Amino acid sequence: MGYWDLQEGKDCVEKTWITTKLGTALGLVGSAYHIVAYKPESLVAAIQRGSNATLTMAAMGAIFGMTTCLSAHARDTQDDPVNYFLGGCASGVFLGARTHSLATGTSACLGLGAVAFFTKVGKMEGWELTTPPKV
Repeated sequence: MGYWDLQEGKDCVEKTWITTKLGTALGLVGSAYHIVAYKPESLVAAIQRGSNATLTMAAMGAIFGMTTCLSAHARDTQDDPVNYFLGGCASGVFLGARTHSLATGTSACLGLGAVAFFTKVGKMEGWELTTPPKV
């Protein structure tokens, strides 16, 4: 079962586990690219840089999943894009706290919240980012 198959406001642990795994995977890929693009001075520095970014992304995924699910449960709303905005915003606030930057936290809150909001709206309305080729 995937993330979208689970009911909103229910199965919070399972939804959080899925978003945490996705965040971890994105963190690993991003870390690998960063390590290749900007060679670290030592193996220890490479491991530290990779684990730092990966754990940050994993935490953001967990925060998003839990906030979205708990918001849907607390507000007793099913399929409400506002829950996704709140989850994205909470992840952005964590990123701002992690970087000790109010500007980063504010912009990440608004940006990630908007992306999550419109992702949910698009899922509900059947938006397609790509279409099959016309033959």
